[in-house]
Amino acid sequence: MNEEQLILELEKAGCVKFGEFVLKSGIKSPIYIDLRLLVSYPKLLDGIAQAIAEKAKAMQFDRVAGIPYTAIPIATLASQKTSKPMVYTRKEVKEYGTKQKIEGKYEQGETVLVIDDLITNGGSKFEAIAPLEEAGLKVKDIIVVVDRQQGGKETVEAKGYKLHALVGIKQVLEVLVEKGKITKEKQEETIKFLEENKPK
Repeated sequence: MNEEQLILELEKAGCVKFGEFVLKSGIKSPIYIDLRLLVSYPKLLDGIAQAIAEKAKAMQFDRVAGIPYTAIPIATLASQKTSKPMVYTRKEVKEYGTKQKIEGKYEQGETVLVIDDLITNGGSKFEAIAPLEEAGLKVKDIIVVVDRQQGGKETVEAKGYKLHALVGIKQVLEVLVEKGKITKEKQEETIKFLEENKPK
């Protein structure tokens, strides 16, 4: 699945939405990327995992780590395709059983490839990486499906990590205009919003 096919399949599955959406930050956005829907589209999910596995060939890592919740099914398939074992961090630590912050088997000193659905400003990546590093794991590379191109790449790379995205949001908009899925006006309105709402 090439980048253009991936973008068109994401749009077809309803993963790229246009309208007015309140983001986690409280900002109203004219575009919303909802990759939670991927679990209902096995072929698309498989194609994304394959694309991640292809990108990961250039990287050195011992395990993959999925960021909950959206990236866990993506990381599970990517683990299978790269033949690298998977771990994942918990959003909330259980008060019973093993009380683990990280689920899965790992050894201190191993390098983990972090997989997530998208990146906006990069803040949530640090929250997910912290327990991995606290457990003695190393993180060098992060792969996301979509980069919203709102400063996240620069933020994580300033901390010494390398960010890789399957597609950037401007590329998504370009393909959707070319294929007549959205108007040029919608593209321009969305790009203006993205530029004006980069973290300071």
